[in-house]
Amino acid sequence: MTVVLVVLGAALGAPVRYLTDRAVQSRHDSVFPWGTFAVNVAGSGLLGFLAALPSGHGGLLAFAGTGFCGALTTYSTFGYETLRLTEDGARFYAVLNAAGSVIAALGAAYCGMSVAQAL
Repeated sequence: MTVVLVVLGAALGAPVRYLTDRAVQSRHDSVFPWGTFAVNVAGSGLLGFLAALPSGHGGLLAFAGTGFCGALTTYSTFGYETLRLTEDGARFYAVLNAAGSVIAALGAAYCGMSVAQAL
């Protein structure tokens, strides 16, 4: 049953990632990958929230954590876009993307955990 929950969550998370990435990126006239940045930070915040919930939410964690957040966030695209920025000579944006993504994602995960613990 857990595998089905992961698959269903991923089937929902992947199109949400694509649509959100396109919507965010279309609003910015910049080489910075705002769409990928946004989905990775949002997914990290949600996963932090889910991970901090009391035990007994295994099905929810499989569906929303592993499935949805796993498909929503994208480390491979983050890596590709950072290297592409470097190759295109936008080294400042590459460094900003690498450092900013890690710091913002960790901060979002921490905030998500704090919210879950406060409930």
